[in-house]
Amino acid sequence: MTTRTTPSSIPLIADLASPLPGRGALPPRAHLKSDAPRQVLDGVWQVRLRPSPRHVSNDGWQQVGARLDPAGWSPLTVPGHLPLQGHGSPIYANVAYPFPLDPPFPPDDNPVADHRLELVASPEVLAHPSVLRFEGVDGAATVWLNGVELGTLRGSRLTTELPCTGVLRPGTNVLSVRLAQWSAHSYLEDQDMWWMPGIFRSVTLLARPRGGVRDVFVHAGYDHRDGSGTLRVDVDLEDGAEAPATISVPALDLHEVAAGVDHQVPSVAPWTAETPVLYDAQVRTPTETVDLRIGFRTVSIEDATLLLNGTPLLLKGVNRHEHDPRRGRVVDLAAARAELLLMKQHNINAVRTSHYPPQADFLDLADELGLYVVLENDLETHGFELMDWRGNPSDDSQWLPAYQDRMRRTVERDKNHPSILVWSLGNESGTGSNLDAIALWTRDRDPDRLVHYEGDRRSRHVDLYSRMYASVHQVEAIATEPPAETFADPDEQHRRRLPFLLCEYAHAMGNGPGGLSEYQDLFHRYPRVAGGFVWEWVEHALDGGTNDDGRPVQLYGGDFGERVHDGSFVVDGLVHADRTSGPALADLARVFSPVGLELAPDLSTLTVTNRYHSLDLSHLEAVWTIDGDERGAGTPIMLPDVPAGTGAVVPLQLPPSAMATTVTVLLRRRTSGDGCPAGHEVAWTQRIPERPVAALEARRVPPRRAGDGIVHLGPASFDERTGMPVRLGALALHDVAVSLWRAPTENDRGVGWDEPELPPVADRWAAARLDDLRSRLIEVSEEGPAFVVRTRTGPPVLDAGVDVTWRWTSDGISLALDLSLAPYGPWPCDWGRAGIDLRLTEPTTQVRWTGWGPGPQYPDTGQGARYGSFVADRDDYAVRTVRPQEHGARRVDDATVDLGGLALRVRGNGLPLTVRPWSRTVVAATRHDHELPRATETWISLDAASSGVGTASCGPGVLPGYRLAPSVQKLRVILQQVGHAQ
Repeated sequence: MTTRTTPSSIPLIADLASPLPGRGALPPRAHLKSDAPRQVLDGVWQVRLRPSPRHVSNDGWQQVGARLDPAGWSPLTVPGHLPLQGHGSPIYANVAYPFPLDPPFPPDDNPVADHRLELVASPEVLAHPSVLRFEGVDGAATVWLNGVELGTLRGSRLTTELPCTGVLRPGTNVLSVRLAQWSAHSYLEDQDMWWMPGIFRSVTLLARPRGGVRDVFVHAGYDHRDGSGTLRVDVDLEDGAEAPATISVPALDLHEVAAGVDHQVPSVAPWTAETPVLYDAQVRTPTETVDLRIGFRTVSIEDATLLLNGTPLLLKGVNRHEHDPRRGRVVDLAAARAELLLMKQHNINAVRTSHYPPQADFLDLADELGLYVVLENDLETHGFELMDWRGNPSDDSQWLPAYQDRMRRTVERDKNHPSILVWSLGNESGTGSNLDAIALWTRDRDPDRLVHYEGDRRSRHVDLYSRMYASVHQVEAIATEPPAETFADPDEQHRRRLPFLLCEYAHAMGNGPGGLSEYQDLFHRYPRVAGGFVWEWVEHALDGGTNDDGRPVQLYGGDFGERVHDGSFVVDGLVHADRTSGPALADLARVFSPVGLELAPDLSTLTVTNRYHSLDLSHLEAVWTIDGDERGAGTPIMLPDVPAGTGAVVPLQLPPSAMATTVTVLLRRRTSGDGCPAGHEVAWTQRIPERPVAALEARRVPPRRAGDGIVHLGPASFDERTGMPVRLGALALHDVAVSLWRAPTENDRGVGWDEPELPPVADRWAAARLDDLRSRLIEVSEEGPAFVVRTRTGPPVLDAGVDVTWRWTSDGISLALDLSLAPYGPWPCDWGRAGIDLRLTEPTTQVRWTGWGPGPQYPDTGQGARYGSFVADRDDYAVRTVRPQEHGARRVDDATVDLGGLALRVRGNGLPLTVRPWSRTVVAATRHDHELPRATETWISLDAASSGVGTASCGPGVLPGYRLAPSVQKLRVILQQVGHAQ
């Protein structure tokens, strides 16, 4: 069949292939809080779809009174994404473009959505010149009002204002937007996120009074030496101004002063994330008043150290995408506020807006609540890396206007926010002259902030040396580089004089990230290291309703039929898509704690280190508890004056009995503030006494042979043919076996950046058939009161395995196992774990334990876990993730796995215990949590040792000290059936 190109489609096709910026827009300016009239156009619009620009036609749909076929149109909510409202499908891709790399041309397979809204403009707006503002339109759009083309929109996460004076009229108006998913500018928008076209931010009609305030640029500096401030507010006016603008800041005794003039303020309170002091200000003309909130702060660099207000600044940050599981990048302001409060409550002080400017009001929240912001331009060309950067727009002059336009709109919109310390040119866009040009423009336009870009190792035109996913070893090497003068290359000299920043690190995907503490130790040790931003804040799973069991269905890449996708890589956040916290957030809060605490071994002193930027500790109270019970805690600890950046050793007077207990010292807020309620815990430390080794009662009962192939030992029964226990009291035991494998985590499936020549750990385990161990019974014997079983276990094909000695004893009530495991042969890989598995035919309901919790612990995670007594239901203990994987191990001394009327009690010493309703084989083979079968049984793992988890899903693998090389391992555990059968 021949496809005809209609005359109306020809200009659209050409337009979509143009690398030039959109046309018709007014010069970019700041988002201002104005008393000028406005009319929000959000709500229900009408939409129709065409499969390609070649299928569009002019049927007068943009005109008032047009006769439209109602069958072709359907309602659509704006703001919103088309694919989340039944029009097309989301596509998730991290790096690869889901269309051919043929810049600047988009593919013909390019859905086009015509949007139409009939509106009546308010008289207040009609009384003035008017502007139509689009705050975010994902895709490439053409806009008409009453059939008159106002302009085109390019730059999906950027604001565009189109003049509509003389076109907007009383009575009914028709606003029309033709939106194509792909265009030349799609090559500049290859961010790691869902491709979802739509008008996803607000659309507003703005009155622009003649002589009103067109733009404002606030310059507010702080001098830490004398506490003074400098203020200059530059103001641009609309046409027709009859009087200059004036500035008022009542709290600073500035009233109706001139704009554009430097004002010296003898004393101001500086803005920081810890003390987000804002001064209310007004910019006035006879026709308009604009409200501002001004924060005084100075960001600078000295001796390769990042300074805020003259004091070294450590960024403890996260990368944040805008995401809602039902509405995509439509995130309302209340939800954004809740996100920032959750960050504050977990000691996060900085956000990198990956990889585009957020909704404008988000920055107001960052100013108010106190978070440092690296504000990133809407730019990424990552897919060209797969082609060795051939054709990359970053070094092609035809794309320079687009790069300049995007950076200009980024800076101009948000330039008045004190929270923004750094402008970022974009993300993963290679190198080239276009990036150099926008870096130079940005520094010239706003010399009071720093310029960032990670992708250019020369760092020639930026103020921060930035890397992503550098290993701990690499970070320390950078932190301890020789002085700049020792480098011959001027670029290297410049780079050495810059602070070092990890713009991304610690990929929070699935079980992990591991190694947070090692990074943070370097951040504290070396002033050059300005901190970093964990990837990332929120998981991007999309809501798919519920399954037949009522489990939430969460979808990721490939679940919408995408032919090019990156699977679950989009599910990599500290918090879940619904904003509930994952275990890693508690770990991060502990690692990011602004106060370091250390108890002396004899409890005589508490060492306090104040890591706040500018606060002393007077807002905190210190208390100590015994075994978690504050009722017997005695008097609070009196903290001395500890200014920011200093420390103190505090004498303690605890009763002698405390030496035999778990002592916890807590620092918590005296009153509400900084986004946290009164009593909010800021820091803690523990001293845990030596615990007695779990042991049986003194007496031992000997094994007894029943003559039917069964050996009885106290409450346990063993199958003499295998040597394995088959019953413990009323509990039937199944599939008792040694295991060296775990269900791969997302990190196990990744290629570690520190070992790119090696396949993923999970692949190495698969090649060694670590998940398919076979056992051979060597000997069953009685050694005094012990029942001793010796086996040899190994994978098929290989001549490597483990020799295992199972030594069972009993006091008649409990069953003790002393397991010794010794490797033999040339093992080709490290192990995932070393321990035993067993299966119970009853499903557990909850687990109660004394040990570390409430969250899980692996060798390189679990910093937020403390010693105490805890209870968790089955799902919370197992830690269910969107993509099933190994998770949920707790280090326990005493645990009870409830099974209805019966229970299994497990005792050890810091014994890693995993409890879940499925085998590791089932977990590893299941793509989504909601696809796991109903809980009908319980699988229990008891480990002598396990591997760390690292962050190889994106970044380095497991640190050497946390790897589990084949080695002799010993496990001691005591098992007991408790409770009664129902």
